[in-house]
Amino acid sequence: MSITAPKGTKDILPTEIENWQAIEKTASNIFAKANFKEIRTPIFEETDLFERGVGDTTDIVNKEMYTFIKSERSLTLRPENTAGVVRAYIEHNFHRQSPPVKLWYKGPMFRYERPQAGRQRQFHQIGVEMFGIQDATADAECIMLASEFLKGIGLSDLTVEINSLGCNTCRKEYKEQLKEVVKPFLLELCEDCQSRFEKNPLRILDCKNEKCNQLFEINNLKDKISGIKLCDECSEHYTKLKQYLDILNIKYQENPFLVRGLDYYTKTVFEIKSNSLGSQNAVCGGGRYDNLVEMLGGEKTPAVGWAMGIERLNALVPHIEAHKLDCFIVSNNPNEAMKLVANIRNQGYSVDFDYNNRKFTKQLEKAAKIAKHAIILGEDEIENKYLTFKDLQTGEQKQIKLEELYSILLTK
Repeated sequence: MSITAPKGTKDILPTEIENWQAIEKTASNIFAKANFKEIRTPIFEETDLFERGVGDTTDIVNKEMYTFIKSERSLTLRPENTAGVVRAYIEHNFHRQSPPVKLWYKGPMFRYERPQAGRQRQFHQIGVEMFGIQDATADAECIMLASEFLKGIGLSDLTVEINSLGCNTCRKEYKEQLKEVVKPFLLELCEDCQSRFEKNPLRILDCKNEKCNQLFEINNLKDKISGIKLCDECSEHYTKLKQYLDILNIKYQENPFLVRGLDYYTKTVFEIKSNSLGSQNAVCGGGRYDNLVEMLGGEKTPAVGWAMGIERLNALVPHIEAHKLDCFIVSNNPNEAMKLVANIRNQGYSVDFDYNNRKFTKQLEKAAKIAKHAIILGEDEIENKYLTFKDLQTGEQKQIKLEELYSILLTK
């Protein structure tokens, strides 16, 4: 019986990798212009980090984490990376730096959930985190950065949704109002929503269960509750955010029921959605988490960030044609072919040759598939110290000296 990749995981093949590299390169370039520095954290952390940071009422912690015991220590493959970046921020005393501290990351995450289009059990994210700025300028900067990145990879049919969850004080009345509306049909909801009712009723709004969503619609849940009534400080912060987005010409929609799926968010939450992905259409999600650094043992530090799934971005980005080699050596003399290959690579060009020493016709067929130019090195060429250079796009062919090769490749 053959061994295949585990369910919910996927090989990224050479035919796909150029799309991934283009997305990552765009991220690196755009983030660098905004002075965000890359950070790479371990793919597994202490389990307690996620239980405390992500929240014990979330599906991630309750159902989806890959946790294992090693030497009596509970470790977990990271289901998201904000908690890990915050841990690194605290551990390496980033708070001593002059704010803001701007960080970005990319890499694999792990959640045990039902695989579907654009979502796997091992999936990849690109994200940013910005520490030390209380003002809504930081929130606007992060949303602007996400928008610029998405435009940079060629996406345009997008919608930005924003909301403010306020602070713990703001949310008290809203939670009670939500519980009163839900209570009459509580027992008809899924087990998760029944559990959330007492622990974190806001998470009911984020339920993905189809039956629950139908019940919300039948009972006019969203019509019966108003948005969160913000305190003066939170209201001012939210008003400023909208002013900054207007100044930046970033179009947005207010969604008073946007709550996001993690417990650590305060004040601003936002999503960027694609109109090309169907019902599961969010390509970016984030918000402000002013209490998380302190919750994980650091000094009280305002922070805001977002994350995007690279698999989903890949589903939206046009496929990039595989990059072709600069040239391919066609020869039946492996010694001379390898010498020429080394010479060309040392000059900074991409080149390969036929390791099996097949007939010239077969080598030329392969060259036409993977390279822009063929360099023919037969017995005559070796004896008379010249090369036959063939442009595989136009079919033009000519004899040249080795020292002419690099000036020709440069012009090509």
